[in-house]
Amino acid sequence: MGIVPTDQALRLAEDAGLDLVEISPNAEPPVCKILDLGKLKYATQKKAAEARKKQKIVEVKEIKMRPNIDTHDYEVKMKAMSRFFQDGDKVKVTLKFRGREMAHQELGLKLLLQVKEDTVGIAKVEAEPKLEGRQMMMVLAPK
Repeated sequence: MGIVPTDQALRLAEDAGLDLVEISPNAEPPVCKILDLGKLKYATQKKAAEARKKQKIVEVKEIKMRPNIDTHDYEVKMKAMSRFFQDGDKVKVTLKFRGREMAHQELGLKLLLQVKEDTVGIAKVEAEPKLEGRQMMMVLAPK
């Protein structure tokens, strides 16, 4: 309709049985539309709900191991890890040391490096293996 005075725009909206909605208040002159405000609010609410539904929340799953883990147990843990990566989740690998295992931390590091090597095709290392107290941790994220 072009540039119309405010009182005339309000009258036009009232005659149509709709609302005068300010679309861009910062423009010079401000941009307004004659439409049903209830429908506009409903549409924006639906659009926001649809956007929330589509977004994926990334969880951090934890896999706990010990330095002297058996090969079959290791394979089971690796299978679970690959399933987590397929779901799009991050994996925190925790290696717990008990008693005299603390004297052989190189075995734990070797195991975590093996995990890193086995997942190189499907995951990337987000946090390198590091020792915190009696446990060594590493965080992997899907590629």
